[in-house]
Amino acid sequence: MAVEVVIPKLGLTMETGVIEEWLVAPGTAVKPGDPLLRLGTDKVDAEVEAEGSGLFHPAVQPGAELPPGALIGWLLEAGEEIPSGAAALEEPPPPHIQAEAMAPVVGEPGALTRTGRLFASPNARRVAREHGVDITQLNGTGPGGRIITADVLDASAAGPGTPGPAPMVVSPLVRRDAAAAGVDLGTVVATGPGGKVLRSDVAAAASAQAPATPVPAAAQVIPLTGMRGVIASRMHASLQEMAQLTLGTEAVMDAAVALRAQLKEQWGQAGIPVPTITDLVVRAAALALREHPRLNASVHDDAIHVQPQINVGLAVALEDGLLVPVIKSADQLPLSAIAAESRRLAQGARTGRLSLPDLEGGTFTVSTLGSYGIDFFTPVITPGQVAILGVGRLRDSVRWEDASPVRTQVMTLSITFDHRAVDGAPTADYLRSVLARLANPLSLLA
Repeated sequence: MAVEVVIPKLGLTMETGVIEEWLVAPGTAVKPGDPLLRLGTDKVDAEVEAEGSGLFHPAVQPGAELPPGALIGWLLEAGEEIPSGAAALEEPPPPHIQAEAMAPVVGEPGALTRTGRLFASPNARRVAREHGVDITQLNGTGPGGRIITADVLDASAAGPGTPGPAPMVVSPLVRRDAAAAGVDLGTVVATGPGGKVLRSDVAAAASAQAPATPVPAAAQVIPLTGMRGVIASRMHASLQEMAQLTLGTEAVMDAAVALRAQLKEQWGQAGIPVPTITDLVVRAAALALREHPRLNASVHDDAIHVQPQINVGLAVALEDGLLVPVIKSADQLPLSAIAAESRRLAQGARTGRLSLPDLEGGTFTVSTLGSYGIDFFTPVITPGQVAILGVGRLRDSVRWEDASPVRTQVMTLSITFDHRAVDGAPTADYLRSVLARLANPLSLLA
């Protein structure tokens, strides 16, 4: 009897999932627990396992974007026919998915989508990093020229220097010259070593072309889909649905910097995770929320719901958007545990190895742009919360002791809060509690 394979619902907020890659070929015998596909959602990419046994037959193509519960295939017994009406399910991906699945440019490895991003599955990217394979030099064999995991493994097994399909080697400068001259690189005869296209090759191709009327460059179109689309929708909704206001102040960080230097020496030698400045802020923010629980809340059903747990989300910037993994019960964790957990979550976010529980349950968020040289910014509240703390860069400043200037280190903190849930004065008191703990950081070790 045919067993339906459907899109699972991965998390309460999941609205659609994208079939990034089928992990088994049609007709393959699978059993419960065998990985069937990689599914991409707005939060995480995950492997979906078979829930039954049989011969797998997909119903949709890779790249299809469908809601939870949508039928995507069957598990059949030997000799069993695909259920009637199945052909109607074998539809092409939606138009915006088709736009992403552009075929690779002839002769150019590492095909790009119209968004300017490399057209490769998340798992293929991860495997390429693990095996030291330059994914930009691969020719994809997946749908629309997509680079899939098998392409990376084949390249890794072949080893460096193994002859491949003779990819064209083109430098960014040559690409610029070709674009300016309107030359199709696929028609250029490469005369450089190893198939490299020289600037003179482009010039020769341009001179051989008949004069053409210049065509104005088209604007780059980046569809608001996937992670980018979800971020756009939620941030817009956040600003529309909340009464957001931002307060800013400076934290004196001399004692905190000194403590971190001491911990780096002592804990580093003992193999204990050394906290970053952001870890110190997360610990201070979590402890201060105990005294100011109205900032650890949500607003819905015409009421303020103060959350029983203090779960601090830590915003992590990615190439395609932003993830906010969550440090659960942050006020209960010692500083060393916060350091270890924040490191694990940040690495997991950047390598695509976070699970859904890592991304859910946040009650307050800390966002830092200090590493980008930003002093002050206005963060936008994560939907479902009422406050977010922005952290600027650590910088030198001067304070005065009588008539003498003294060098000091400071950092700007900015908190955006929902005025429906809490007023400005209590929020300012919360900031003072955070500042007091950073000024006396031994309290963070308690």
